[in-house]
Amino acid sequence: MAEISYDEFAKVDIRVGRVVKAEPYPEARKPAIKLWIDFGPEIGEKRSSAQITAHYAPDELVGRLVMGVVNFPPRQIGKFMSEVLVLGFHDADDAVVLATPDKEAPIGARLC
Repeated sequence: MAEISYDEFAKVDIRVGRVVKAEPYPEARKPAIKLWIDFGPEIGEKRSSAQITAHYAPDELVGRLVMGVVNFPPRQIGKFMSEVLVLGFHDADDAVVLATPDKEAPIGARLC
C-alpha cells in the first residue's frame, strides 16, 4: 500500500449528495446505473455511472445519500458523461456496496 501525505489526501474533494434521479444503463459494458446527484448549491447536480446493480435498483436509490469525489475530471462512459465518482466498497462477492453517511448530513458537506 502506497502512503500519501495529508496534503495529498486533502486534494480529494469528497462530498455528500442526494440521488434525485436514477436509471438503468444497459448500454454500459458492465451493468451500471445512471445517477443524477444533488451536491447542494456550491457544486450543483452532477451525473455518475455506477456499477452497483448487484445490490441496488434505480427506484430504491432516489432520495438516498451517497458520497462522491466531485473534483475528478468528467469521464465518458459509453454515451453518458460521468462527472463524479460515487464511492463504495467491494463485498465478498466483488459487488459494490455504497459508502454512505450513517446519519443525515447536509447536502454538499465535505468529508473531513
